[in-house]
Amino acid sequence: MSYSSTAREGDLAQLVGLTHKHFIFSLKSGGDLQTHRGVLKHDDLIGKPYGSQVFSHTGAPFFLLQPSIADILNDLPRATQILYPKDLGYILVMMGIAPGQRVMEAGTGSGSVTIAMATAVGADGQVISYEQKPDTQNLARKNVERVGLASRVEFKLRDIREGFDETDADAFFLDVQYPNEYIEQVRAALKPGGFFGTIIPTFNQVEKTLTALKKHKFAFVEVCEVILRHYKADPARIRPVDRMVAHTGYLIFARRIEPNTDPRGRELENEVSIEN
Repeated sequence: MSYSSTAREGDLAQLVGLTHKHFIFSLKSGGDLQTHRGVLKHDDLIGKPYGSQVFSHTGAPFFLLQPSIADILNDLPRATQILYPKDLGYILVMMGIAPGQRVMEAGTGSGSVTIAMATAVGADGQVISYEQKPDTQNLARKNVERVGLASRVEFKLRDIREGFDETDADAFFLDVQYPNEYIEQVRAALKPGGFFGTIIPTFNQVEKTLTALKKHKFAFVEVCEVILRHYKADPARIRPVDRMVAHTGYLIFARRIEPNTDPRGRELENEVSIEN
């Protein structure tokens, strides 16, 4: 999606009420948004500066905003658990996702990683997304189209045990149930030095994936989890909120390496630790 200072027809807009109840929708001439606090006509919103306070036909106040990527992802229709923004932001930075890159994922799910990566690679980049379940892929495709990023994403339906069509990808994010079983296929799709990332819910799967990464010549491996704690934004009573999302998954990052033999005849891969 593109950002602007005023609301335009076709924009993905957000209305936020005083209790932070929000609605995300596409602005269309002649359309209207029906809420529990009244109706707002799209024609009355188009042309207004974002940040403006607007009112429903019953006088209920809302603020007109453009949603952030975090807002969009949290609002996605989903058939599977999506990745949280706290994990997605770290993934994009750690995997060096940047404009113009060609990046891949397997396990499209509801499309949260797809949307985040498609935003990061920009108009000149490309995301190639593999999924095995047609219904899941169709939902992800609709979610990507909703935010106007369909031109940046190529969807493929396949059991990834068969491998991938692509080679020399800049980065590859793997979000499947048993990632350790597909490391060889991922390596073949990545360029030398390319970035690998995955998210795993349990320790025993982390152990298996680390073993597979070492076997298939990945190095500079990191394992972490991201824990985010929110606080009440009230000057009179600043303290942690009552609830938080704690563990969502273990993140593993690595790089594809090309081991060689040094002049002394030793295999350098044995001297490259897979840990920091």
